[in-house]
Amino acid sequence: MTKKYFGIDGIRGPVNSKNINGDMFFKFGLASGTYFRSQKKIKQTAIIAKDTRLSGYTLEPALVSGLTSAGMHVYTLGPLPTNGLAMLTKSMRANLGIMITASHNPHQDNGLKLFGPDGMKLSDKIEKKIESLIDKKISIHLSQPKKLGRVKRLETGTKDYLKILKKNFTKDFNLRGLRIVIDCANGAGYKAGPELLKSLGAKVITIGVKPNGLNINKSCGSTYPNKIKSAVIKNKAHLGISLDGDADRIIMCDEKGNIIDGDQIIAALAIRWKSKKMLKGGVVGTLMSNYGLEKFFKSKKIRFIRANVGDRYVKEKMQKNNFNLGGEQSGHIILGKFATTGDGLLVALEVLFAIRKVKKASTYFNKFKKIPQILENIDVVNKDIINHPDTKKSIKIVEKLMKGQGRILVRKSGTESKIRVMGESENKELLKNCVDLISRKIK
Repeated sequence: MTKKYFGIDGIRGPVNSKNINGDMFFKFGLASGTYFRSQKKIKQTAIIAKDTRLSGYTLEPALVSGLTSAGMHVYTLGPLPTNGLAMLTKSMRANLGIMITASHNPHQDNGLKLFGPDGMKLSDKIEKKIESLIDKKISIHLSQPKKLGRVKRLETGTKDYLKILKKNFTKDFNLRGLRIVIDCANGAGYKAGPELLKSLGAKVITIGVKPNGLNINKSCGSTYPNKIKSAVIKNKAHLGISLDGDADRIIMCDEKGNIIDGDQIIAALAIRWKSKKMLKGGVVGTLMSNYGLEKFFKSKKIRFIRANVGDRYVKEKMQKNNFNLGGEQSGHIILGKFATTGDGLLVALEVLFAIRKVKKASTYFNKFKKIPQILENIDVVNKDIINHPDTKKSIKIVEKLMKGQGRILVRKSGTESKIRVMGESENKELLKNCVDLISRKIK
């Protein structure tokens, strides 16, 4: 049974569309509140954080109204990274944590990410149970007036989150003598990111820390890494950090101006963790992980497993196989020893802890040679075009052409109205021609 509202990472879409509007957010709040209210083992509390989109001011009150109408007590935290919300959901022993965000998408989109009392993203099973409640008659779920929930603003969310992050490292850990560029994408990490680095003694050069509700991810953040590259070179910084809109992704830049994607970060972390005997089991990547990463781990005798795209699926594979490291090329990286979901700031601290003495990120990264890869993101009106006979025919042709020389992956984006066409091969001409063939057919 496919899900009606939830995608691979919560609910997401254009604001004031069929699912992302005040009416639907009231229903989402009422349905999720009704489901978790029935779990009598824990108190009936939900906490809500958000990124900096203007639409958050419209959607949050509707969500709160739905939750309190179901009898849930609600704490609102304001702008906070997604993993901060996940960590506080667990530490506050809440039933439910809800992040209002559309992650790396532009400001005109918004959505929800839901976390359970363990700080984990909700399973498909629970999401389907919540969906079954959404379309039922509203009056069935409404609480009696004396059982309505209360709402309170919690001003210490950022402070509490940073305290949890720092507890994962030694008390004497500091960043004195390091110059760091951080691009917060005008998003949820615009306060927490600079505050964290400065509190540890670093000299911080900031980008994307002036959100106006409309500039989140606009020509900045992890999808525009050249921004930190230029700033690192200009300021002779030791490291560049680039977050996305809800700060669960990270792309980095070393002191030489080399852009470091999620695959290279994961490789560096895995090697260090293995040498320190911290690596548990192996590493989980995704179908999009570069084949060069897989070959590298094989040479280092590190187990590598691929999951479907989406950090929730990475986490599920990690749990199933008892691994403690996994992530995506896009920069979603899960440090299972410390967190339940991707956290750009936590990953940055782990890297900074490793390079704090040598102060040369280039010696830490670039562990493997990438297989040439092309990723084409194609805007579409209907993602089901991927199942059109002509699309399928072009994919079969390409698979025959690339057999033994590379691989091709064509998939629907789980978060945007796009089809993603990814190819890998040492034969660059063949690679380009194959990706172009499929892309032209879809267009």
